[in-house]
Amino acid sequence: MHNAQPQYDRFNLFQRIEHGVLLVSFTVLAITGLPQMFSLQPWAVFMIAALGGIETVRIIHRAAAVLLIVGTIYHFVAVSYRIFVRRVAMTMLPGWQDVRDGLQALGYNVGLVKTPPRMGRYNFGEKIEYWAVIWGTVVMVLTGFMLWNPIATTTFLPGQFIPAAKAAHGGEALLAVLSIITWHFYNVHVKRFNRSMFTGKISHEEMEEEHALELEALTRRERSEPDPEGVQRRQRLFTPVAAVITTALLIGLYFFVTYEQTAITTVPRQQVDVFTPLTPESGRVQ
Repeated sequence: MHNAQPQYDRFNLFQRIEHGVLLVSFTVLAITGLPQMFSLQPWAVFMIAALGGIETVRIIHRAAAVLLIVGTIYHFVAVSYRIFVRRVAMTMLPGWQDVRDGLQALGYNVGLVKTPPRMGRYNFGEKIEYWAVIWGTVVMVLTGFMLWNPIATTTFLPGQFIPAAKAAHGGEALLAVLSIITWHFYNVHVKRFNRSMFTGKISHEEMEEEHALELEALTRRERSEPDPEGVQRRQRLFTPVAAVITTALLIGLYFFVTYEQTAITTVPRQQVDVFTPLTPESGRVQ
């Protein structure tokens, strides 16, 4: 095994679990959401029936939505911890270098440039995906709340916001699914199967191709550990603030879920005869 390539740490266990939660929640949301969006299509009717009917599909969809929101809250806290306590550089922030890298990659792919771009820990494509997930989650949570709580929504906003939220919710969902299939699936599973989200490690060849600048920094051992005393001091300040914010977000999630069941169950039901057949008694003129 002398020719085995060296492996580099890419994602820790908590990051991999976080990715797994996102993977499960997104997949379940897509499987249960798209059939509702295209409910008149034969394949959608089949999927809804196979999943136990429309009420069961809606319950599963909402449970997956809660899981997605919980994962998002955790991600917010974890990123804040790495930035404010560990003082990790905000390598996911886009910049002009990403624009230049994107143009150079395009030129390289069409044969106009001889060398591909040399990129850092997260390349321009990964940053696009990351911020697309952030933007999409915000849109889906806001419009999902409006659809989950239509009576509360129309108390403060005109009724037209409900069909507008439905259109935005479905459109963003379709865009996200197509993006995962065409962009993420190709770059991570087809072009080269990237196992780093499952193993936490990335190969030397992948580092050279996708993250050459980070590889150079690792080779020169430029990555330094933060001062332990400073970490402990910042952690004492961060923990109570994070606890208060997390509690407030979880309370908000509780109201998101329980504020209103649905318009159907919130409004008292009335028995209405849609069709009453004529009989000799009903047709007789009094």
